[in-house]
Amino acid sequence: GGPSLFQKTLKMSSFLGMFSRSKTFKPQKNFKNDTARFSLHKKAQATLGAVDLHAAVALPDGEDLNEWLAVNVVEFFNTASLIYGTISEHCTDASCPVMSAGPKYLYLWQDGAAYKKPTEVSAPMYIDLLMTWIEEQLSDETMFPSDAAVPFPKDFMKRVKNIFKRLFRVYAHVYHCHFREVQSLGAEAHLNTCFRHFFMFVREYDLMASADLEPLQELIDNRGLDQ
Repeated sequence: GGPSLFQKTLKMSSFLGMFSRSKTFKPQKNFKNDTARFSLHKKAQATLGAVDLHAAVALPDGEDLNEWLAVNVVEFFNTASLIYGTISEHCTDASCPVMSAGPKYLYLWQDGAAYKKPTEVSAPMYIDLLMTWIEEQLSDETMFPSDAAVPFPKDFMKRVKNIFKRLFRVYAHVYHCHFREVQSLGAEAHLNTCFRHFFMFVREYDLMASADLEPLQELIDNRGLDQ
């Protein structure tokens, strides 16, 4: 079999090491423009800033759900990376010694590898570990097979949910701990639009438990995102 749609349109070779300690967060968008996956990628990109996000997040007619999820994992990963990049110079080991979303929510890092038990780390360390963890999954042949004849793994949805649950924590940290910096940059509207798109996609495909959304539930309610 030939390469999968995902593999054709996304070059995985440059993933690892993309996020360095220097906080130069750069999105990964190496799509080839002659493939079906590129078409899905363009549809996903076209939803950014869309007025009708209900329609924008819906599975395009005739498309495979796993393919749509795979493309959007990359898009939301890119977006969260860029958003964090805008305030990363203000997120240091000194200013953010733990990964939190206000005083009530503390996130511990665990990946089953270097961190076998939930471990308290600084916010910049947590987000660096998170982005590397996602990159490694995107380049994992068992999760995103390069051969079109090989199906997505049976636990693909479970893995996608775990990625979205952790990406949400980037938004939660930015809103609770760095919103003043976002406002000073004039980026509040952009942040709100990106989070609304993220939330609508999560809700459309039931990707997160309501308890995991609690750190930003007030924002969701106040802005009518749950309508």
